[in-house]
Amino acid sequence: MDNSDSRWVGKPLARFEDVQLLRGEGNYLDDIEIEGQLYMRVVRSTYPRAKIISIDASQASGMAGVAAIYTAMDFRGIYKPVRPMVAAGVEVRDILMPLIADEVVNFVGEPVAIVVADTKAHAEDAAELVAVEYEPLTSVVSVKASLEGDELIHGGTDSNILMTWQKKSDGFEDVIGSAERFVEGNFELPRLVAAPMEPRGCVISWDKDSDTVTMWVSSQDPHRPRAQLAQMFGIPVEKIKAIVPEVGGAFGSKGGSPQEYLLAYASSKKLGRPIKWIEDRSENFISSYQGRGIGAKMRLALDGEGRFLALEAELLADLGAYLLPSTPIAPVTASGMLTGAYRIPGAKISLTGVATNKVPTGPYRGAGRPEACYFIERIVEVAAGELGMDPVELRMKNLIMPEEFPYRTALGQTYDSGDYVPALLRAVELLNAGTTTTEDDAGSVTSVGIAMSVEPAGAGFWESGGVEIRPDGNVIAISGSSAHGQGHKTTFAQILADELGVDIEAITVLEGDSDYGPGVGTFGSRSVLLGGEALVIACNEVKAIAADWAASRFEASVEDLVWESGRVHVRGSLEPTMTLFEIAREMGESEDHLSLKSKTRSDIPGASFPFGAYGAEARIDLDTGLVKLKRIVAVDDAGTIINPLLAECQIIGGTLQGVSSALWEEMVYDDDGMPVSASFIDYLIPSAEEADYEAETEFRTTPTPYTALGAKGVGESGTVGALAAVANSVNAGLAKIGFSGNIDPPYSPEKIWNTLRRIAK
Repeated sequence: MDNSDSRWVGKPLARFEDVQLLRGEGNYLDDIEIEGQLYMRVVRSTYPRAKIISIDASQASGMAGVAAIYTAMDFRGIYKPVRPMVAAGVEVRDILMPLIADEVVNFVGEPVAIVVADTKAHAEDAAELVAVEYEPLTSVVSVKASLEGDELIHGGTDSNILMTWQKKSDGFEDVIGSAERFVEGNFELPRLVAAPMEPRGCVISWDKDSDTVTMWVSSQDPHRPRAQLAQMFGIPVEKIKAIVPEVGGAFGSKGGSPQEYLLAYASSKKLGRPIKWIEDRSENFISSYQGRGIGAKMRLALDGEGRFLALEAELLADLGAYLLPSTPIAPVTASGMLTGAYRIPGAKISLTGVATNKVPTGPYRGAGRPEACYFIERIVEVAAGELGMDPVELRMKNLIMPEEFPYRTALGQTYDSGDYVPALLRAVELLNAGTTTTEDDAGSVTSVGIAMSVEPAGAGFWESGGVEIRPDGNVIAISGSSAHGQGHKTTFAQILADELGVDIEAITVLEGDSDYGPGVGTFGSRSVLLGGEALVIACNEVKAIAADWAASRFEASVEDLVWESGRVHVRGSLEPTMTLFEIAREMGESEDHLSLKSKTRSDIPGASFPFGAYGAEARIDLDTGLVKLKRIVAVDDAGTIINPLLAECQIIGGTLQGVSSALWEEMVYDDDGMPVSASFIDYLIPSAEEADYEAETEFRTTPTPYTALGAKGVGESGTVGALAAVANSVNAGLAKIGFSGNIDPPYSPEKIWNTLRRIAK
């Protein structure tokens, strides 16, 4: 369409999906009932580390409705654990998560046995009666004990190191040798639980006659669960059909096939019946992989005028008991993004990931990006304090400039496009316009913090998409992306309506079924960047096919045809014209019964890098240690914004998650490796009362040159920038009353109160 006012892209449409969901008409995993299905319950380890002496299922097997009870001996030799897919230079050990514990357990919550019964209640009752005798072993809980202690978690190894990565830029020694000033700091982020509203679940059915598998999974896409099931059991991937229904949140925790999905498949094949497994909240806390748990020792080198010259960092990550396929992703991403939005010519980074007797780690919203942002923004803030410079001035002096893009960092990342300074200045302007730092009194201190964020988006660098023009006036689009709250049916429809010039109500977007073709999925802020671009390419291919048909009908060359408002005509003449639907009808009625459709994929040369500037204002109560967030501002640049309303919602939700990880969330284990924050009683997430701070968001537009659409990614930006901004605000407040060190999240009243006591002494 030529009239910009008639374009759908850029309009703040409410999500088309919401009406159905708000009416309770969404079809979630637990709504799925398959004829003859059985229910699976997992018996889990109650010890962080122990030998399994015996498993007595005699009493449980006699319970009503019990179909089978399986242990490791029932699955030996039928599977092969899936190794992590790692980036260049990453070294990993083959300490892989077993399908089910065999002889030893290494974290509380590890599967030990499964009970399959005719009802969920019967399975749960029987599982309570499975008696497991353990011989406790010494557990390894802290990364320090894992790295420096004598206790080895896994036999046949000489250390507890599971993963390493190192990177040093060319000429690093020369650059750092010219430094006049060094600033150092140690920073640490705790483990987090994704805690989606809907926990994990699956229904898996093996068909004996065809030797095929159908799996319904609460997942971020159908592709990874399908691929991992195929790899682990040696099944041809084309024999597996994966379906993702509505998903009640994921936040990174629903990628791939967890052990429970794999156990459900193995049980279905043994019993010849469909198996359903639905996780409860307690299981989600102790068995679903957790995020973060990483620290960094940072050393920033500067010249005499405050310009950054080099960055040295040693990262140490708590990976848990085993490596999952996705475990290396977050710490490696964090390591590779440590230079942030800054021009830092030299870098030397080392990453060490160690085993502990805790649940393995995996991606948590942001998957390494918030960690990197926190580490670099905290050391920049420390540098400003030691140099006596304004934190904004120091950042301005060192930000990458627009004319330097594409910019290759010292760690090998190539940033596609950016304009950082205006975003920072606008965030400062918004923050200063509403701050109340003059309200300090004897009982409280108020302060502000700022942070720059930049993150890679578009993991995998491709996505599939397809478009079919139906003769009946409908458009069917398919995507390899798979929404779990992002609003794809709305944003993709906006893109399609503009590209095809059709009514948006004529468009149906289909996702979440492996039968639609290959794809990658929804994670890493990639869906609009790659999924949206794939649909743009498919639309262009459909229009090219239609133009060939119309050219023959008009007795004109394709080069002389023009598309306007969904109609094609010869340039310079308004008649005759044909719509896409008319062409589809003629093609279908032709002798060859042709279809007007295209199935294609997008491809980009590397990641795109959305960026932003975040500011926070926080008040510390000096009597109680309570930190109250008053305001947060977010100025984000995600390239072309398809739907400003949904983009803003992504930022607000992501920001709240970042704020929550700064102020409240922490998965705590005691000294023996027992989880002590394994419910919402002890693991704090924000309610409406905690989320009552003021929030102001704005978008700027620096399109990526990698796609015609120009969109980057926005789904994780808030999580990345807010954590560091809040951290800088809280530490600035403590500095105002004499504290000279660093305090890491979460900023609980207890932690802040104890800090205040140390200051008072």
